[in-house]
Amino acid sequence: MLPVLDLTEADRDADAFRSRLREAAHDIGFFYLVGHGVPDAQIDEVLGLARTFFALPLDAKNEISQLKSPQFRGYSRLGGELTNGKVDWREQIDIGPQRPTIDNATGYWRLQGPNLWPTIPAGFRTAFERWDANLSAVGVRLLRHWAVSLGAAEDTFDPAFADRPATLIKVVRYPGRDDYVQGVGAHKDSGVLTLLLLEPGSTGLQVELADGQWLDVPPLAGSFVVNIGELLEVATGGYLRATQHRVLAPRPGVDRVSIPYFVNPALDATIPIIDLPPELAARSRGVEADPNNPIFNTYGENAWKSRTRAHPDVAERHHGIKPAGAASAY
Repeated sequence: MLPVLDLTEADRDADAFRSRLREAAHDIGFFYLVGHGVPDAQIDEVLGLARTFFALPLDAKNEISQLKSPQFRGYSRLGGELTNGKVDWREQIDIGPQRPTIDNATGYWRLQGPNLWPTIPAGFRTAFERWDANLSAVGVRLLRHWAVSLGAAEDTFDPAFADRPATLIKVVRYPGRDDYVQGVGAHKDSGVLTLLLLEPGSTGLQVELADGQWLDVPPLAGSFVVNIGELLEVATGGYLRATQHRVLAPRPGVDRVSIPYFVNPALDATIPIIDLPPELAARSRGVEADPNNPIFNTYGENAWKSRTRAHPDVAERHHGIKPAGAASAY
């Protein structure tokens, strides 16, 4: 089982919490977080809204089809996303920061823009904008504790998130299949930090351990599953390691809903590199290099790489590019 960390412990014994936080991210890269302060009622609300939306007819869901969004926002149909060049068997809504588009934008600045909000169910936009604010606050708290645990100033990561952070919410449903198919293929997240809400009773999430074995990660009541992304690996010279994970499609007659929240900095932010204390630096494994999935210091370059690979139909329709399939960081 993954380690369980209680954020309220940070108020009682900050040093102990920070030590556990650092080592969980060093050893496995994944843990459960409880005591985060997000109300149960809010968790029930977003899960209920997700269920209501996914129960709509396909025509209604396609009113906010991602194919209408140059920013890769809105509803993506079953089979509409790729990981490692293979189809992910899930449907989802992608929600980013609600901002105006940039005239004549190039490169990753083309990711900035408005969301496509469904009219049904009522209250969807309000609920998820509130969700964004609350989970962003949890993410910032964790990053400040991580910074201190690594021998850096508490506000080390703050500047990267101070102006127009490029957070991302995915509202996801995985339907059952009678044959093996990936819900999401094995991948690492390209940003800094992910907070994942699992619906009670969910199955399928697996984390790859150091020996190549896959660990099942069932829901834990009242928790988020937390994992670090590639940029936190870069920031720590590999002391903290982003971990591969995947989702297996549920069995026939069963589906699952999950809501990952990606804590990402501004598109043009470069992640600071922490000068680790000698005792930690000696245990660093270095940043893992993958020629097929390069890690860029500037977050927007990682995001653009990931989005265009994961959604080649949107990339071709709106941006005239059709990249080869590779690892999606989402």
